[in-house]
Amino acid sequence: MNMKKSWKIAVLITVLLLLVMVAGCKKKAVAPPPPPPPPPPPPAAPTVTISANPTTLQKGQCANLTWSSTNATAVTIEQGVGDVATSGSRQVCPSESTTYTVSVKGEGGTASASTRITVTAPPPPPPPPPPPLAGPTVEELFAQAVKDIYYDYDKSDIREDAKPVLSASSEFLKQNSSVRFNIEGHCDERGSEEYNLGLGDRRANGAKTYLVNLGIAADRINTVSYGKEKPACSEQSEECWQKNRRAHFILTSK
Repeated sequence: MNMKKSWKIAVLITVLLLLVMVAGCKKKAVAPPPPPPPPPPPPAAPTVTISANPTTLQKGQCANLTWSSTNATAVTIEQGVGDVATSGSRQVCPSESTTYTVSVKGEGGTASASTRITVTAPPPPPPPPPPPLAGPTVEELFAQAVKDIYYDYDKSDIREDAKPVLSASSEFLKQNSSVRFNIEGHCDERGSEEYNLGLGDRRANGAKTYLVNLGIAADRINTVSYGKEKPACSEQSEECWQKNRRAHFILTSK
């Protein structure tokens, strides 16, 4: 009885040992691998802006281009500017209206922007001033300012009405000191030729003396008598004879 019981116990122990051994021989379960990391984000796309100041100018003037970019590795401005820094400014002097385009490249792609400068023609020059109006000549001024004076019949005295005429003439002659002139003595047709030549001489020299006394240099004045040889009027009347009894002034040099 004891032997049978001992045998059962031994068998039980043996079975237990076999179970333990079988359990120890089983492979351990393998843990699942960790999930892969997320992919890196794509590179940021580049951006760029450009502006001009001023945007309108006249031919021959200049403007400033100013640009700025992000995420760019290469920047180029067309229309002759070429490669530039990622941000900056540049003076340009276009001869005609021009659109400036800036292009950028980066790991995230490309981008571009533009600005336009309008070139206007300069205003036409003002017309030349009109030539100055030609003023009166010395001859014209002399004729306007230096007037004949008239005498009474058979007289060579300076009449009262002739004095202000000679005074006005002297003012012009003082302002034009280079002017030289003749005083011609004339008579009407009455009387002999010889007598009238003498009377005309007295009239011319009387007018000269009056002007000299007013301050006109004597060496600027020459006198000549024509008597009745050169009448201003040919009618036989007192009105006509009065026109012939005169001292007449002729410009000889400027």
